[in-house]
Amino acid sequence: MSGVGDFWADLPLGRGVSLLARDDNGLAALDKPAGVLSHPNSPGDKPRSLLAAAYSLAGEYYHWEASATPCPTARRLWLLNRLDSATSGVILVAADAALAAAVRDQFRRKNVRKIYQALVFGRPRAQAEIWRDRLAVQKEDGRIRTARGHLQAESGMRVVGSGRDLALLRLEPRTGRSHQLRVQCAERGLPIVGDQTYGDFRRNREFAARAGTRRLFLHSLETGFEYEFKGTGHSFAARAPLPPEFEKFL
Repeated sequence: MSGVGDFWADLPLGRGVSLLARDDNGLAALDKPAGVLSHPNSPGDKPRSLLAAAYSLAGEYYHWEASATPCPTARRLWLLNRLDSATSGVILVAADAALAAAVRDQFRRKNVRKIYQALVFGRPRAQAEIWRDRLAVQKEDGRIRTARGHLQAESGMRVVGSGRDLALLRLEPRTGRSHQLRVQCAERGLPIVGDQTYGDFRRNREFAARAGTRRLFLHSLETGFEYEFKGTGHSFAARAPLPPEFEKFL
């Protein structure tokens, strides 16, 4: 394998995907646009995935051959977290299997701080709140649906901008339930703009006609944590700039 610098320079990034940050251990953050899959579920998904490469569902890594070297070199990139295809922003990857295990352990321990921003219909009653709910996650035919249930879900909310009928929220999930933020917003009468599962379908149609976009207005803004690797402690943080359309309509 060629140098680490070549590894990151030669990544087969998907359409619109960019490298945000990386460290010397091989940990990196990518900026995923809305509409891009975290990983392909079938070979036909490759053109709209994070990397234009094959993916091992069992190993949770992308793999490809780097052909820019004198001899093709097999390469792998481990996916550390996932975002819904409709959600944009920070997503983490690692170039080493042991490093991937160390970072995934931080996710399991809930030591990873994640901050999102969402454009919602309506305005919260308070400028800042802690949202606590009980949710249930169901998987049917490969689809995830979340509703009221028995699993604790907690998020911090703060209003960072508002307009006549829209608000921009800063959301910090403290638990990691699937679709947690989307459901918690909808439960409070603050559906995320463009949410085709839990949102307000009529207002989504009216907004799309006015704005010319049907995207889900949910963005993974920042991710940060500390981790230990090869006996040494490290800190990592990355921020994906908020897409301009989030503030355009306020």
